[in-house]
Amino acid sequence: MAHPLFPAPPMKRFIRSPRPLGRLLLGLSLLAAASRPAAANAQSVGTIVIAHGGDSLWNATVRRSIAGANTGGPVELSFLMGPEAAHARFQDAVTRLEKQGVSEIVVVPLLVSSFSGHYDQIRYLAGDSVRLDEQMTHHLHMAGIEKPTAKVPLRLAKALDNSYEVARILSDRALALSKIPKDAALFIVGHGPNSAEDYAAWMENLRPVADSVKAWTGFKDVRVDMVRDDAPASVRAEAVRRVRELIDLQAMATGRDVIVIPVLISKGMVSRDKVPNDIRGTRSVYAGEPLAPHPILARWVERRVRETASGRTAQ
Repeated sequence: MAHPLFPAPPMKRFIRSPRPLGRLLLGLSLLAAASRPAAANAQSVGTIVIAHGGDSLWNATVRRSIAGANTGGPVELSFLMGPEAAHARFQDAVTRLEKQGVSEIVVVPLLVSSFSGHYDQIRYLAGDSVRLDEQMTHHLHMAGIEKPTAKVPLRLAKALDNSYEVARILSDRALALSKIPKDAALFIVGHGPNSAEDYAAWMENLRPVADSVKAWTGFKDVRVDMVRDDAPASVRAEAVRRVRELIDLQAMATGRDVIVIPVLISKGMVSRDKVPNDIRGTRSVYAGEPLAPHPILARWVERRVRETASGRTAQ
C-alpha cells in the first residue's frame, strides 16, 4: 500500500502501435505541421513600430535600434514624416502584415510622449475616434498616409512616457559624460508639446524618470524640462529661458558644469543644432546623444507588444 505522502505512480496506459500505413500518415502530418508557417500554426501578433521620421541618419538609427526586437511575430517600421514616409506608409505596413497571416496588429508609437499631435495621428490611423487639426492632417496627406481598411484588430500601445527603459538609457548617456556624478548636476532636456495641458502631462511622466536616473547614477541633482520647440515663438522663448535658469542654478549649487542630455528619439536638428544653441553660454557639458541607438529600445518594443496584444492595455 502506498504511503499517503508518496502516492503510487499512475498506471501506465498501453497504446497499440499504429499499422505501417497509419505510421506513414502520422509522420507526414507531423512533417507538414513542422514546416507550416508560424502564423498558421499559432495565430501570431504583428507589430508596427511607428516613429516621427527624419533624415536618412535619423531613420537609420531608429531602424538599427528596433532590429533586434523579438516579438514572436513579424515587425514593420513606419514613419509619419520625412523623406521615407511615403515609402513606409502605415496602411502598407498593415497590408504586409495581414498577408503574413497575423491575427492582430500591435501599433507601437516610438515617441517620447503619448500626449502630442503625433500620438493623435497614430491614434487616428489605428482607428480611434480622434479629430486631427489641420496641420497634423496635412502631414499625413503629404506622405499619402491613410487610415487602413484592416481585416484584423489594431491595438494601440502607449509611447515611451515614464518607461523604465527611458531612465536606463538616460543614465547610460549621463554616466558617459561625468566621472564624478556625486559632485555634479544633471539636466534632462526634452522637445516638449505646444499646449499647457500636454506640457503638464509630459512633466508628470518625466519627473519619475528623472528620479530613477538620480537613483541609478548618483548625481547630486537631477532636473528635467523642455524647450517646447514647436510652440509659438513667445512660448518657446519662455521655455528656453527657464531651461537656462535651471542650468545656471544647478551650476551655482554644485560649482561644476552641468551635464545636459536630451530625451529625444534620434539625432536630428533639435539635438544637433537647436538645443546646443539654446544652452550656449551656460555652464554645461552637452554631447547630444539621443535615446537611439540603444539595445534596450528593442526590449521596450517587446514589452509594449506583450502588454498590448489580445486587448490588454499597456501600462
